[in-house]
Amino acid sequence: MQHKKRMKMISDWQTVHQERQALADDLASLTDAQWATPSLCQGWDVHDVVAHLTGSAKTTRRSFWLSLIRSGFDFDRANAREVETERAPTPAETLQRFKSTITSTRTPPGPFITRLIEIVVHGEDIRRPLGIEHAALPSKLREAVAYLAQDRLSGGKKRLSGLELTATDEGFTIGSGQVIAGPALSLLLAASGRPAALCDLRGPGLALLRSRLTL
Repeated sequence: MQHKKRMKMISDWQTVHQERQALADDLASLTDAQWATPSLCQGWDVHDVVAHLTGSAKTTRRSFWLSLIRSGFDFDRANAREVETERAPTPAETLQRFKSTITSTRTPPGPFITRLIEIVVHGEDIRRPLGIEHAALPSKLREAVAYLAQDRLSGGKKRLSGLELTATDEGFTIGSGQVIAGPALSLLLAASGRPAALCDLRGPGLALLRSRLTL
C-alpha cells in the first residue's frame, strides 16, 4: 500500500512538472508586450502571474505560515508581497526564475491536488488572453473539478452548489442539480471563478453559475 501511494505521488508530481514545463515553453516565445497583457486574474498581468507561480513553487508549509503572519493573515497582501519578490526587472529574468522551479516538490499546506489546480488554472489565466491553446492531462481534470466542488476555502463549493457539471470531452459528471456542459478544462476554470470560461459552456444551469461568477 505504501509503495502504491509513493508511486502515485511521484506520478502526480511528474504531472505538475510537465505542466510547468509546458507553460515555460509557451512563455519563451512571448514578446515583452505580451508579458504585459492583463491575465484572467484581476489586477495581474502575465508577468505577475508567472512571478506568483514562481513564488508558490518555492513555498513550504513553514514559509507559507510565516508569510501569512507577516501579512496580517491577509491572503491578498501575502500574494502581492510574493509577486513583488519574484517579479524580476525583465520578463526574461522572471522566466529564468520560473524555470528554476519546474522540478520543485515544495508545497504549502493543503491537498496535493491544489498543486495541479494552481499550475493548470494559472496557466490558462496566461494563455487564454494571448490566444494560446493547451491541452491539460484529462485524467487529472476530473479530480481537480471534484475537489473544487467540495472545497469551501476556495469558494468552489458555494460556486457550484446545485449544479451538475458534465465534461463533454472527457465523459465525467460532477455534482447534481441544474446541468452545465462543456470542455473539462473550461469547467475547471469556471469552478475556479473565471467568467471567461462561460462562453465555452451551455445548459440550464449556466445562468446561475454566471450570476455567481459576476457578482
